[in-house]
Amino acid sequence: MIPALDVADLVVTYGKVQALHGVSLRVGQGETVALVGRNGAGKTTLLRAAFGFVRPASGAVRFEGREITGRPAHRMPSIGIAYVPESRDVFKRLSVLENLRLGALRSARSESDGLAQVFSLFPALEGRSRASAGTLSGGQQQMLALGRALMSGPRLLLLDEPSLGLAPKVLDSLFASLGELSESGMSILLVEQNVRRALAIASRGYLLNLGRVVLEASAADILADDRLQSVYLGRSAEMLSGETR
Repeated sequence: MIPALDVADLVVTYGKVQALHGVSLRVGQGETVALVGRNGAGKTTLLRAAFGFVRPASGAVRFEGREITGRPAHRMPSIGIAYVPESRDVFKRLSVLENLRLGALRSARSESDGLAQVFSLFPALEGRSRASAGTLSGGQQQMLALGRALMSGPRLLLLDEPSLGLAPKVLDSLFASLGELSESGMSILLVEQNVRRALAIASRGYLLNLGRVVLEASAADILADDRLQSVYLGRSAEMLSGETR
């Protein structure tokens, strides 16, 4: 079966600094894959290159078998890819509903279907649909950022550190929603500091270190390998062992 996402030998440079050194990975149709590693390993760069925010120096990015290398980011939602950045980037002066409607601008499905999905996953947003996004809590803003991405009806979702700064109860709710999306058959590439949580909903994981893939393995195998925790994951090892920051 053709994978949802196929990244082949991707090289990304920032001036004289090489951020990715021939990175290759795949996300199967309906598969959730976790991308883990220390801060500065190149995880966000990979997501941004896949989505078109960064132009690779070489290598290829394919979506459902079609090459999309270098395609501008604003075209990605229309072909079925959505990206939720670490910064969330909600429009704080607009209402929750207006933010969500912006996500549907390049969608082939009806706005009402998109809203039904988002409000089913995140009921708190429906209750605050007329409130300005800037008045939401950090957790609600993360839900809104994810909901806005879902409004385009993506088949592939790229997520960068969705749990960052969230309280434990909000974290539980967020990962329950991601689990529902995964079970629904959506393809997901997840960059996440909470390694245990990420691998709990992923079938496979890639470990990135200094811009290189150093391991591809099942989620269970990565969780079980103490050496990986200490050598490659640093503080993320605390997340693997269940400790809090």
